[in-house]
Amino acid sequence: MAESGARDTGDSTTERGVLRVNATCVIRLDELEWRTTGSGGPGGQHANTSDTRVEVRFPIAESSSLAPRQKQRLLERLGPVARATAADSRSQARNRELALERLRSRLEVALHVDPPRRSTKPSKSAKEARLDAKRRHSARKHDRRRPTSDD
Repeated sequence: MAESGARDTGDSTTERGVLRVNATCVIRLDELEWRTTGSGGPGGQHANTSDTRVEVRFPIAESSSLAPRQKQRLLERLGPVARATAADSRSQARNRELALERLRSRLEVALHVDPPRRSTKPSKSAKEARLDAKRRHSARKHDRRRPTSDD
């Protein structure tokens, strides 16, 4: 059973029809595609008659909510469509929340940019401490050796 459109799940990451991924990325919920299916596995009559498994898809290439750099980064890291599924709960509403949170999390990780590393030099005291530790380790090894006739 396919369902298009989206609704606000009341989750803390959604507010008035948008999904807040991070401080700079906000996606309109009407850009998401929802699909529900039977979750399978044990569960008796309820599982056999209810479509509780939820899949949410976000077509990255077609999105108008993303800035060009964000779109490029997501396309490189996730491909043209980002997906998340949830079949953890017997409740379709709860699975919708879980799938939306999983999608938000995947997008957040894919959008993360590591700050550039600033190379630093070890301080003089750090160098001295390192060399002192090497000397102590060398002396400990030397003391373990079998005595020779020279000593």
